[in-house]
Parts: sequence; structure tokens; C-alpha cells
Amino acid sequence: MTTLAPPPTSSPSSRHRAAPPADGGFVARGRRLFTGPAEDPRWTRPVLWAILLTATALYAWNITSISGNSFYNAAVYSGTKSWKAFFFGALDSGSFITVDKPPFALWVMGLSARAFGFGAWQLALPMVAVGTGSVALLHRMVKRDFGPVAATVAALALALTPITVAITRDTNPDPILVFLMLLGAAGLLKAVRTGRLMPLVWSAVAIGFAFNTKMMQAYVVLPAFFLVYLWAAHGSLGRRIRHLAVATVALVVSSAWWMVVVDLIPASSRPYIGGSTDNTVWDLVIGYNGFGRIFGAGSSVGSAGNGASFGGSAGVYRLFNEIMGGQISWLIPFAAIALIAGLILRGRASRTDAKRAALMLWGGWFVLHYLTFALAEGTFHPYYVTAMAPGIAALAGAGGVTLYRAFREGSAAMGAPPARAESRAWGRGWVLPAAVAASAAWAIVLLQRVSGSGTLYTVAEIVVGVAGTVAVLGLLAGRFTRREGLIGFAALAAVVALLAGPAAYSVSAATSATNGTNPTAGPSTGGGMGGGPGGASGSSPTSGTGGRSMGEPPSGGGSAPSGSDTRPSGQMGGGGTQVSSQMITYLKKHQDGATWLLAVATDQTASSIILESGQPVISMGGWSGSDNAMTLAKLKSLVKSGKLHYIIVSSDGGQGTNSEIATWVKAHGTAVKSSAYSSGSSSTASSSTSSASSTSSTSSTGGLYRLDASDVG
Repeated sequence: MTTLAPPPTSSPSSRHRAAPPADGGFVARGRRLFTGPAEDPRWTRPVLWAILLTATALYAWNITSISGNSFYNAAVYSGTKSWKAFFFGALDSGSFITVDKPPFALWVMGLSARAFGFGAWQLALPMVAVGTGSVALLHRMVKRDFGPVAATVAALALALTPITVAITRDTNPDPILVFLMLLGAAGLLKAVRTGRLMPLVWSAVAIGFAFNTKMMQAYVVLPAFFLVYLWAAHGSLGRRIRHLAVATVALVVSSAWWMVVVDLIPASSRPYIGGSTDNTVWDLVIGYNGFGRIFGAGSSVGSAGNGASFGGSAGVYRLFNEIMGGQISWLIPFAAIALIAGLILRGRASRTDAKRAALMLWGGWFVLHYLTFALAEGTFHPYYVTAMAPGIAALAGAGGVTLYRAFREGSAAMGAPPARAESRAWGRGWVLPAAVAASAAWAIVLLQRVSGSGTLYTVAEIVVGVAGTVAVLGLLAGRFTRREGLIGFAALAAVVALLAGPAAYSVSAATSATNGTNPTAGPSTGGGMGGGPGGASGSSPTSGTGGRSMGEPPSGGGSAPSGSDTRPSGQMGGGGTQVSSQMITYLKKHQDGATWLLAVATDQTASSIILESGQPVISMGGWSGSDNAMTLAKLKSLVKSGKLHYIIVSSDGGQGTNSEIATWVKAHGTAVKSSAYSSGSSSTASSSTSSASSTSSTSSTGGLYRLDASDVG
């Protein structure tokens, strides 16, 4: 077992505990839960618990004020009011339109809200749980192949990944996606070690559930999964191919069941599929949440979105730019060097070597995500890259220990021929110091970018510089003087140098208010655009300085949300009608039994009004206003049946179907003057202004109109 300290020279009792009593009773099992297996060093489990507590503290700090993404919050709230809305992932409890993602993450948050009441901490609780669970799961997986030191470094690196801290303190689906992908990786590695079918099947099922969390993003790791199993699993080639075929069937079934069920239901009996061009989940899969994300607005497959990027221009340098660098890139240089060197060092191992298989898996995880996110031309948010964090963290731990072993033991550890041992040992002796120096230097560059942003980052820069210097010089001096203690101390200094920068950003993310629709960590570095899930508008990512997110859930567990800030940025054409608390009160008073309180242009506006009023609101155009969810015929039907009375239309008529609707509404509806619900407030106030008395406003467009059955010809 490789550790950062020299092997013991006496009895191992100083490092390992005695075997547990043979009875294996409940007390003994409970003790092992906190102290770990007897064969582990004494420090392993206590340090793991400390890391898990640190991760939980970062993710759950001031949990009652975590506002989250109002878009998904509204869908969760609607799901607590209607099981139909819950199943479909509808934005509103009337089930007019769905959100632009499959509903598994909404189900998880929705069950929490149904169990504990709807509120901020109730929605954040599942995210905190899966975030901490991912850290624990990664520790277990890395420890199995590379030992407790590698597992500890990997777990700490994942817990302190800045964008992971930021997104786990949100209600976007990404933390659940990462946890499910890690479950899939755990099943795969077990299948590789044992050659058994069922772990591989369960791995496929986990990825299928991940697909029902965020669709095609769950499949980014599949090429690595298939390659690792095909290459490294025990058993004949034919057996491995048969197992992969069975697992593929399990993957298809677990991925497609919800999509098939929804698409088989007549469109008149279910919500419109938000983000699609033809009201099918299949179009959402291959278009808006598939090829549209990769190829952008130029894609001819499905709905490609508008190609907006919130993380800078596409290119191999994207993850190192001023927006993305501080979110994810701290350990990329070290991980890349460790991956290449680790695979070379395992080059003479057998085909089924577990360590090389693990390196292939984590390396594939890292490289595939890097290429996908760096080169994607479509809508791209910084928080997407949390999915690549486990690969980087695992390589930092597993690859780092592999490099440390090669550095300390030289070629003797690899069984190289004696004639070449000295030259190989000399060459390998430079890899670990070079990897530490490269990542420490990059960390200083990242911290220099935000110099002057606060004492926290200045201290981090000093720590990185000092610890990095001590690490590199200590490693080299220890090697030349053959002092194992000095090498171990230098290795600990290297861990400090590599994690001080991410730790500063993570503390900032945990202690600052976050932009719920585009969360980032650390200080603002400018550039990019803000906005919601797949959207194209908003403010620049301000790294946790954006104040309350629009439409945040209430802190309590009441049935109807109230007092929320309602400030979405959705527009339908031009104009500037303000949706205020007074207007919402008026609409509720004059709802007259209608299913929907109001119809508006976009999801942003609708979600905030849902959270403010507790009533279903129609989003006619989805996230960007371009969905064909509402047609004139459908509007007339809703009005004639008394299910809808009020609608906001733009002053210039909007575009496409919205233009037709606006023209008809203005011709047949009754305009509601602002004086009917407002006492002296301007109806054209800016959407960015709000009052302290819960009369904050939402920028919509056009005027408010009343429609009754008699208005339909």
C-alpha cells in the first residue's frame, strides 16, 4: 500500500488496528462505520469523515437562503400540487408546458418538498445529499484500486472543486446527474474486476437514469465505459461482447421508457414538450438537448437553440479562459500529466490490470468531457463542467499516488531490467515535480487574474506560491539526499499548493449569494452572459454576487409561495408591462374559477409568477419564447371553456404565432388598465427594480387583457 510516509520498520500495529472480534455484532459493525476496516490505516476513516463534513458545510451553508433556479423551483412546486405535473415535469400545475429537461431531478426535489413542505432548504437538501454522496462514492472507488491516500486526495479535490460547490448550492439537475454517473462508473469497475454481467447492467441502468436527468450529457462517458470493459474485463472477448450487448439493452430501456410513454400519449392529453420543435421528447433529445448543444444554431437536427455561450467562445482554450478557468481548470495540468505518465507506468501490466482500467476510465471521463465542453458551439453554461470534476479529481488522487510511487521507488517499482534502471529512474524523477510546478504556476495565474478582489484570494496566492516552492524543492532535495521523510513532507505541501486556490473559490461560493440561473464561484471575472437553463439572456456570471435569484422559494414549508422576488428577464416582442404583486393580487381576486391565473410569453416570467402567486401560469413560448406551445386555436379553446381569462401581450405584436395571438387578443379582449390594480405605481418600471415590501416587479411586455367565452366568435 502506497502512503506519503515511509513504510514502518516495526510492528504494523502502529498503523493498523487489530482485527475486529469474530462475533461481528451490531456494535462492532457500527464501530467500523466510523473507524473503517481494520486493514486501513487509522487515519483513513476519520479523515474521510472530515472531508465529508467539509463538503456538507460548503454545500449546505446558510441552506435556508439558497434560492436556486426559479425555473426548476416553479416546476417542483407545480409537481407538489399535481401528480400529472409531477410525472411530466410540467412548469405549471395545470400542465400546459414542460421544462426543457426530463423530470428525474424534479422528482427527487419534488419528493423532498412533498415530505417536508415546499421551501428553500427542502429543495436544497437533495442536492446537498447527492453532492456529499458523490464525494464519498469517489473516495470508495479510488481507494479500491489505489489505496487510501489516493482516495483522500481525490475526495478532497472533488469536494473543493469551485463549480461543484456553486452548482450543488442550486436547484439545477447537475449534482444528481454527477451522482448517477458515478454510480454507473462504480458498477462498471466492479464488472471489470469480476467479469460478471449484473454489475454492468446496473451501471447501464444508472446511466439511463442520468439520461432522464439531463439527456445526452449523461452519454458523454459511454465511449470510455464501453472501451474499458471491452479491453480490461475478465473473460473471453465473446463473453465481453455479449455482456455489453445485454447492458446496451438495459441502457436503452432505462433511458427511453419515460420518453416513449410521453410520446405515446396524445398531445391533447399531456403538456407541450418545452424546448422541442414538434412537441415530442425525441426532438428534445436530438435537438435542443443533443446536437443543438454541440453544433449550435447551425445544426440542422432538431431545435438547436440560439448558440448562446455563457462560458466564452468555443475552442480548446475555453476551459482556461477568464470565465471558466477559476471554475474547473486548477488541477487540469496535473491531471493530464498524471494520466499520461500513469498509463505509461502501467504499460507492462496485464490486460485485466485493475489500476490501468481505472486510469483508462477516469482519463476517458476527463478527456471526453473536456472536448465536449471546450468545443461545443451551442448553449453552454459554466456549471455544465461540474460533470468533468470527478474525472479530474480521481486522476489527481490516483495519478498523483502513481507518480509519487514512481518518484520514490524509481524503476524498481515497475520491474524494469537492471541495466536500464538508473536511466529510467532519473527520467521518472522529474515527472512529479514538473506536474506540481505546472499546476501551482497555473493556480498563481488564475489568482493573479482576480488580484484585488479580496484578502481571501491574496492569502490563497501566497499559500500556493510558498507551498508550491516547498513542494518542488523538497521533492528534488529528498530524491537527491534519499530522505523519505522530506519527500513525504514535500508531497503534503504539494497537496496544499494544488488545493489552496480551489478552496478559496469554494469558500466564496459557499458564503456568497449565487445567481440561481447561472451559478459560478469566486469573484467576477467579466465576459460571457448570464441566463437560465438553455436560455440566452440575463446578466454576466457574477460569481456569487448577484443577490437573490429571481423567484426564489420561500424559506418555510407553506403550501403557496409568497413574497418571492419576481424578476425574470423574458420578453415577448417589445414594451414593458410590469407584473407586480398588486397585479397578481388583482388576478387572483378575478380569476373566476379559471385553471390558469394568466398567460405570458416565456418560462422566466411564468415561473416567477407561479412562485409569487401559488397559481398555475401559462408560458406560451417556452424558455426563449420561440416554442409553438400556444396556438390561436388552443387559446380560443381555453378561453371558451373558462380555463383562462387573462393574457399579457406585447405592444408590437411579437413574432410568429405570438403575433397572431396578440392581434386577436387586442381585437377581442378587454384591456385592463393599471389603475385597476395599482395604486400610483408606474406600469413601465424597469424589471431590475424592486421594493422591500414584496412588490418587486417582473418585466414582461405589452398590456394585460381580459378574455371571456363571449369574446370567442
